[in-house]
Amino acid sequence: MRLTRRTLITAVLGLCSALAAPPALAQPYPTKPVKILIGFAAGGPTDVIARVLAQDMTATLGQSVIVENRTGANSLIATEAVAQAAPDGYTVLFASLSHNVNTLVMKKVNYDPVKSFVPVTLVAKLPMLVVTAANSPANSVNDLLSMAKVKPGAVSYGSAGNGGSAHLAGALLQTQSGADMTHVPFRGNAPALTEVIAGNVSFMFYPAVGIADFVAQKRLKVLAVGTTTRLPDFANVPTMQELGLKGFDATAPWVGMLAPAGTPAEITKKLNDAIATALAKPDIKERLRSLGAIIIGGSQEDFRQFLPKDREHWVQVVKAAGIQPE
Repeated sequence: MRLTRRTLITAVLGLCSALAAPPALAQPYPTKPVKILIGFAAGGPTDVIARVLAQDMTATLGQSVIVENRTGANSLIATEAVAQAAPDGYTVLFASLSHNVNTLVMKKVNYDPVKSFVPVTLVAKLPMLVVTAANSPANSVNDLLSMAKVKPGAVSYGSAGNGGSAHLAGALLQTQSGADMTHVPFRGNAPALTEVIAGNVSFMFYPAVGIADFVAQKRLKVLAVGTTTRLPDFANVPTMQELGLKGFDATAPWVGMLAPAGTPAEITKKLNDAIATALAKPDIKERLRSLGAIIIGGSQEDFRQFLPKDREHWVQVVKAAGIQPE
């Protein structure tokens, strides 16, 4: 009996000590690698910019920041995966305009572009260019349109998928010109561009990222830029507006980071700070500028206000392009 009582007293004292001790402090985020999901193929503009940032974020956060390409359905697969991921900051999305556009051009989308996510930051905007193979017989947008009118459907344009920026711009060109052209969707801009360079697809609207290098290598030529004013890197190339074709500046995609809804504010702020740190560095600024990206950055609140306005903007673009939900 004495031994039992002593054991009981010892246990009670031990429990009291445990209760009185201060709780162990949680380790600061992140304690393991952070995964950035991208819904487009490696080598495309969204992927290239994400990898530039991920490398710098790795140094800032003290943990590996890994980019994972989960392609398909114009980023729908990656977006839905992040929407369903644990809200702990270890799986985030590097999104583009498809984030909002998918809800307009697809009949079944299992996420809400605002309610399913927490905005981290808007990163950049990517001007669109009309590009074709260096040896293409078309030397202007008017050449493409003339070819399309002579042989309806023979001229094709590539895209990263239905509802992507290249698809919207191509459909808008068809609507404004009346030309009959064939849309060829791929699982990202990079594989679409590969087929344009090979001459298997007539042309495409492509974000400015990396195009100057292809032009220098004589693999591509730029027929027009989708901005209201000429771009310094392509000063001799006319704008679509100069050609009498309007609204193409509105098809320029953006890129930014989102986390699953419910992710703690201190985590999303830390991610925002890490990207802001990267975007403020002269070498990264120059790298993104040389790729053709226009840096935006900003706070989480800036991005939160941007998203619903962006959706309304794409409602008008989709309507002008005559695209119906599929």
